[in-house]
Amino acid sequence: MALGKFIGGTLVAGAAVATYARWEASSYRLRRHEAAALPEDADPLRILHLSDLHMTPRRHRLQSWVASLAELRPDLVVVTGDFLGHVDAVDPVVAALEPLTSIAPGVFVLGSNDYYAPRAINPFSYFAGPSDLHPDRPELPWPDLVGALTSAGWAHLPNARAMIEAGGLRIDVRGVDDPHIERDDYALVAGSADSSADLSLGVAHAPYLRILDAMAADGVDVTLAGHTHGGQVCLPGYGALVTNCDLDRRRARGLSRHERPLAEFAPHDQPDMVLHVSGGLGTSPYAPLRFACPPEATLLTLTPKAGG
Repeated sequence: MALGKFIGGTLVAGAAVATYARWEASSYRLRRHEAAALPEDADPLRILHLSDLHMTPRRHRLQSWVASLAELRPDLVVVTGDFLGHVDAVDPVVAALEPLTSIAPGVFVLGSNDYYAPRAINPFSYFAGPSDLHPDRPELPWPDLVGALTSAGWAHLPNARAMIEAGGLRIDVRGVDDPHIERDDYALVAGSADSSADLSLGVAHAPYLRILDAMAADGVDVTLAGHTHGGQVCLPGYGALVTNCDLDRRRARGLSRHERPLAEFAPHDQPDMVLHVSGGLGTSPYAPLRFACPPEATLLTLTPKAGG
């Protein structure tokens, strides 16, 4: 009798946790952070950072919520990959982003889940290290996504650099293709920032240390990334259990500083690089759950450096 009550209670508790985790996966939040990274006389720059939408045609609430972010009137939009979660998701993504593409410049990179369709995976496998790309995953129509966003005026930066203007500032942006599936080639974007730029910005889908170290060594001021889902399932008071890359779990989500190694292009008195890792907005269609890690977009306001 006692054993039966224990099992019954455990099943009820498990069902309650699963119900909550499914609700939390669509409990979208806007986070606001501030970081000093601009020249002394610059006005603040408001960057809307989106990541890991994993959009499907049925995620209407996510589509509407992303579209509503245009009300923030950001100076710049940065999307760090994994837009897609379904073969028919290009049109829903483009529609959700259209209010933003029509009012603000933007830059973006792709993630592994833009290139290849999602598949079921054993969640416990993440504890063994970063996930592998299964060779039989079919490709998604990522060229259609890139074509639509670049036609709308946003810059795609797969191992590429661009000079853009936003908020009255000149920004030297370098992006890498997804390090998680080894599509990155940092040598193609390496080197010091353009001397005429007010800000040097790095963009990557997955925040692997080899990319963060290289950007920091080259004097990049701020780097934005996603991929980790903030851990997706976290323990209150402990945080993320895994990051699905080699970044430490304490930086799985949010704002931090990444130490600059001694290098040719990084002045010795330059502050450490600002790193923002987005917890992301979506989940794989095969694991639509989050726990103690609600989906998020971030409005990152960059301000002048003290004595900058």
